[in-house]
Amino acid sequence: MTTTYTSYRQIAKDMTRSIELVAKEPLVERDTEYYLANIGNIKSIDAFMADTRIFNYAMKAHGLEDMTYAKAFIRKALTEGIDDDGAFAKQLTDTRYSAFVETFNFARHGGTATVFTKAQQGTVDKYMRQTLEEEAGQDNTGVRLALYFERNAPSVTSAYGILADTALYDVVRTALGLPAEFANSNIDRQADFINSKLDLADFTDPEKLSKFIERFTALWELENPSAGTIDVTQLFTSSYDQGISADLLMSINSLKLGGR
Repeated sequence: MTTTYTSYRQIAKDMTRSIELVAKEPLVERDTEYYLANIGNIKSIDAFMADTRIFNYAMKAHGLEDMTYAKAFIRKALTEGIDDDGAFAKQLTDTRYSAFVETFNFARHGGTATVFTKAQQGTVDKYMRQTLEEEAGQDNTGVRLALYFERNAPSVTSAYGILADTALYDVVRTALGLPAEFANSNIDRQADFINSKLDLADFTDPEKLSKFIERFTALWELENPSAGTIDVTQLFTSSYDQGISADLLMSINSLKLGGR
């Protein structure tokens, strides 16, 4: 039986080839061709959200696929942009929304927002990596978590950045041998504990990052001995600790489900 770490390394050791294999999948190839052929013609938030294939592709690329239904929510974030500290996206703990708005910054650039590399090939690159991780998780959730951690941990600057991301926190919790119940304790206590056990700067060192992931995968298998996959809905949801209440999200969506 192939271990979680071995499966992770098979993908990570030659990421370029791994991505190329994903890009050649018929459905991925078709959706990518459509995206690249049409994104440059999108000149407004209305047009962006009206083209379901474009919108869904962009959302998935930024790890927000589970929020494609919340068009009023996303429209509010795009409309307000991120240049104002009080902007909606800037108030959300989940930084994926700010990254999404920065990529498709109609508030700042208007009709030229989609001509930049980040909105075109940059988004395609993100989509490929996201798809790769999702497909790896179909066989072993631990591999998806390891790949996700490898991609995102180097940019984390505080313990709260880990706590705000369910998937990152699950990796750290597992690697540190913390029970699931620990997540129910005081948030500041959790942050202090993480700071006492980890030097986040280590995650910018490829060798130290690899060792941490190796530790995680070993302990992951001890926690999940009978199956490589689990329900990942709560691990990779973008609605975790967004800095707004569920009631507010429902209120925003109730403005008009069509996204206008």
